[in-house]
Amino acid sequence: MSNVKICLVTGATAGIGKVTAQTLAQEGAKVIIVSRSKEKCTTTVSEIKEQTANKEVEFIAADLSSQQEIYKLADEFKKRYSHLDILVNNAGAVFTSRETSADKLEMTFALNHLNYFLLTNLLIDPLKASPAARIVNVSSMAHESGQINFDDLQSEHRYSGWGAYCQSKLANVLFTYELASRLKNTKITANALHPGVVGTNFGSNNRGFMAMFVRLYLKLFSISDKEGAQTSIYLATSPEVENVTGKYFVKKKVRNSAPISYNQALASRLWQVSMELTKLKDSI
Repeated sequence: MSNVKICLVTGATAGIGKVTAQTLAQEGAKVIIVSRSKEKCTTTVSEIKEQTANKEVEFIAADLSSQQEIYKLADEFKKRYSHLDILVNNAGAVFTSRETSADKLEMTFALNHLNYFLLTNLLIDPLKASPAARIVNVSSMAHESGQINFDDLQSEHRYSGWGAYCQSKLANVLFTYELASRLKNTKITANALHPGVVGTNFGSNNRGFMAMFVRLYLKLFSISDKEGAQTSIYLATSPEVENVTGKYFVKKKVRNSAPISYNQALASRLWQVSMELTKLKDSI
């Protein structure tokens, strides 16, 4: 097996995902970026190749809010590569108005949580084929305001864009802890992180007053993409966290996540419901 690391980064055509992918390429890894736009993927791959002089940068275009496309992505990856060393689940968004995915699921939950859950499960064999794989899940401090509302998981009765986002980010942390527990007898680590309030194109898919407010807030109080990507890069590459798993990081340091995120019964129930919503028959 080659010493070159194979890395898959989702949401990698902009923001911290792009910086993460570029840095991994700069360090000599083979990097596969994922985004729904083939055109943006093509442009980003060309830019990263030019800026890093690393020709081993490729893409697989997929809309990660669609379960069918996640399956296609996983199948395509497994056709091309024998193993996966680093999986960075980064793609996500906030939606000020309720939207539904191709699977008729609330878009925030579908993209921000079920995407992480399904893609990771489908790529578990390539991850296990790596001598020491790492799963990096980008969450947010917004998880501290989150609740998992199993009675209205799809926000059909009362929708709040911020509430749905906080729920999805709590789901990321719960998923990470449950994942790490299920992988404890393997050589795969799984950690979650808060990147900071990053001034990317986050929220640019929205319109109206709230979208304008979010963009203004980010402009005034956010950090750069480069700063925001540092913890993702650290968890993907640093020898310091080689055997660290099931933790939540802020600014490259382990931090306690919200008390609710340590509720094992909640994490287990979320895992089971996620299996049902993705129609996954077997999981990790």
